Amino acid sequence: MTVLVLDKKKRPLMPCTPKRARKLLAAGRARIHRLFPFCIRLVDRCLEQSTVQPLRLSIDPGSKATGMAIARIEAANAYGVVEPVIHILFLLELAHRGQAIRDSLHARSAMRHRRRSNLRYRAPRFSNRTRPRGWLPPSLRHRLDTTVSWVTRLRRLAPVTHLAQELVYFDTQLMQDPEISGVAYQQGTLAGSEVREYLLEKFHRTCTYCDATDVPLQVEHIHAKARGGSDRVSNLTLACIPCNRKKSAQDIRVFLGKDPVRLARILKQAKAPLHDAAAVNATRWVLFCALKKAGLPVETGTGGQTKWNRSRHGVIKTHALDAACVGVVGEVQGTKVPTLHVKCTGRGSRCKTRLDKYGFPRAYLTRKKTAFGFRTGDMVMATVLTGKHKGQYRGRVAVRMTGNFNIQLGIAGIPTVQGVAHRYCRVLQRADGYGYVWQPTNIFQIKAKATAASRSAPFLTALNGGVFRSTS
Repeated sequence: MTVLVLDKKKRPLMPCTPKRARKLLAAGRARIHRLFPFCIRLVDRCLEQSTVQPLRLSIDPGSKATGMAIARIEAANAYGVVEPVIHILFLLELAHRGQAIRDSLHARSAMRHRRRSNLRYRAPRFSNRTRPRGWLPPSLRHRLDTTVSWVTRLRRLAPVTHLAQELVYFDTQLMQDPEISGVAYQQGTLAGSEVREYLLEKFHRTCTYCDATDVPLQVEHIHAKARGGSDRVSNLTLACIPCNRKKSAQDIRVFLGKDPVRLARILKQAKAPLHDAAAVNATRWVLFCALKKAGLPVETGTGGQTKWNRSRHGVIKTHALDAACVGVVGEVQGTKVPTLHVKCTGRGSRCKTRLDKYGFPRAYLTRKKTAFGFRTGDMVMATVLTGKHKGQYRGRVAVRMTGNFNIQLGIAGIPTVQGVAHRYCRVLQRADGYGYVWQPTNIFQIKAKATAASRSAPFLTALNGGVFRSTS
C-alpha cells in the first residue's frame, strides 16, 4: 500500500510507504488529510524542497467498472531496450451505477406514461426534444463524469505528469457471429426484411414455448425488458398470446425449468447481450477528448496491446492491473499493491417513501437528511463499550431520526450492524457519493488474509484495514 502525500500548501508530492507515513504522523510532521484514498499532509515541507518524479495515471474504461493505476515510469535503456519499466504505486477500481440509473429512468418513464394515458389527456408532442451534438444518455454520461471526476481528484493528490487510456473498440458483428464476413458482414442480419417478417421466417410461424401453429403470434422478449433485456433481434422470439401472458416478465430459466431441452435450444439461439460493449464504444472518444482538456499528454493503447503486456509479464487480470498495462510497457513491478474499490452509491434518493413488493408505500422518510450531526453515507468509527454490539466498527452509516444507526461494514459475509447509538459514533470522512473498501490484489494475499483472520481469535480483522469486532 502506498500513502499519498501533500505539502503544507496542499500540493502533491511523491507518495511514500506506510512505514514512513507512520513516522511522520508520530513525530507531528504530518496530518491525515483524507482516509479514502489515504493521504497525509506535511506541515513542514513545500514542493520546492522536494524532488518529484514523473507519474503516469492509466485508465482502463469499462461498462460496469473502470480501473485506474498510478505508476512511476523508469526508462530502461539497458541492452538497447527502450520500453519503460512500470512501478505500480496505487490501484483503484471504480464501480459505476449506470444500470441503476437506466432502471430508474425506465421506471420513471413508465409512471409518466401512465399519468399521460389513463389519468389525464395531453396532446402528443414529438418535435420539442432537441439534443446537442455529442449527447449521451444519462447512464453513459454518469460513466464519463465519474471517471473524469476521479482523474481530477487523483491529480490533486499525486504529481501526475501524463495520462494513458485504453482506447478499445468492440466489433459487435463479430461478437455475435465470429465467422461472418463479406457481404453478410456489411448488410447485417435483417438485410432485405423487416423484424416481424424475419422472426416469422426464422421460427417457422410457430410458438417457441408450446409449438402451436395457425394461431396469432406476438413478439416476445426472451430476456424481459423489465429485467434489462434489449430489443436486439437475438433477444426476440415468437410466442402465442397465452404463453406470452403466462411468461410475463419471468426469467426464462424459471418459466422453462421443467423443459430443459427447450430451454437449452432457446438459450443457444439467444446470443449474449451487447449493451456493455455498446456503452464502451459510445464513450471511448468522448472520454479521450475530456482527458485531453486536462492539459497533460495522453497516451492511448488498444485492448490487444494491454492483453499482450499482461500475458507476457504474468499479471493477473483485474480492471486496475489492466490499466497499469495500457500502452508501451517494458516491465511491470508492484502488482501486489492492494486495490481501493470505489463504488458509486449516489447522494440519496428523491423518493420519500419505501415501497412493499406490491408497490404500495410501507414507510415514509423524513424531510431532514441530517440526524445528530450525521448523514447517510458518512464513514464513521463506532466504539461500543457495552451490550450485544460491543466492539469497534468502521463503515458507512445509515442514519435514523431515533438516534440508532446502522453501520455497513462493506465486507462479504459480515452483516450490517444495526442499532448502534449515535453517541458511540464519530465521523471519519463525510459522505461524497462513494463507498470505499480496500482489497488485496493478489489471490495469494487474499488466501493469506483469510488464514490470518481465522487464526487471530478473539479479534476479527477485516480486509479493509479498519473494522474490528471484539468477541470477548
